[in-house]
Amino acid sequence: MKHTPITLADVQRVYDGPEADLWLLIMGEQIHVGGMNSSLALARSAGLASGMTGVDLCCCLGAGMRFLAKTFGVRMCGVDATDRMLDRARLRARDEGLEDKLEFRKGDVTQIPARDGEFDFVWGEDAWCYVVDKDRLIAEAARVLKPGGVIAFTDWIEGPAGLSEAEALRINTFMKFPYMESLDGYAALLARHGFVARETAEIEFAKFVDLYLAMLGEQLTFDALRILGGDEALFRAMGAEMEFMRAAAHAGKVTRGRFVAVKR
Repeated sequence: MKHTPITLADVQRVYDGPEADLWLLIMGEQIHVGGMNSSLALARSAGLASGMTGVDLCCCLGAGMRFLAKTFGVRMCGVDATDRMLDRARLRARDEGLEDKLEFRKGDVTQIPARDGEFDFVWGEDAWCYVVDKDRLIAEAARVLKPGGVIAFTDWIEGPAGLSEAEALRINTFMKFPYMESLDGYAALLARHGFVARETAEIEFAKFVDLYLAMLGEQLTFDALRILGGDEALFRAMGAEMEFMRAAAHAGKVTRGRFVAVKR
């Protein structure tokens, strides 16, 4: 594993500021790769059904929770460490008439503010790459799940081609990731904490980086510059980092994984 000195405080600063709005611009409210189609595939693999209760760890704006509540009839608790995101999430839940199905708790996902065995499933979408101690995160996920409960998540991961130390430092620093796990690394963490894997798979990533760069360069330039306060130098610098990440993605050095496992 190739670590950077990124901390939770660094991640909170991102999601309290304009960088979060930039990701929202190009990725939509769900702020994860693949949007609703990715969520649908994950939920179906997890076997979600009406009446289940889940927790979304690093829930951000709660868009995934709203999607699951509407589509699968589940009840959800969202945990996030950033006040700005939680305030927006509560407003969106209220505006969509989902206050009775969704609740939000501020907290560190390595110390989940929940009872032992409180939930039927744990959910996460492209967000645990921001967590410093992923071992503790998976341990906490196991704690708050009922026996037989399901953990279902997607995440940015180091690809099979691997990153050099310098490549990992550059990408993780830009993205504000402490580090990226690998497919095998997550599988090992799940097994260590009493999960039996149902699905551990690499899923599409590189084509989405192509899409985001095309949108920024060909459609959303004005909007992105507005978010960045008109700073064209910063816009170009961020674009260069995304181009570097695109090359790494096409080389199989950075990708995404989908993970579904059952607690023994």
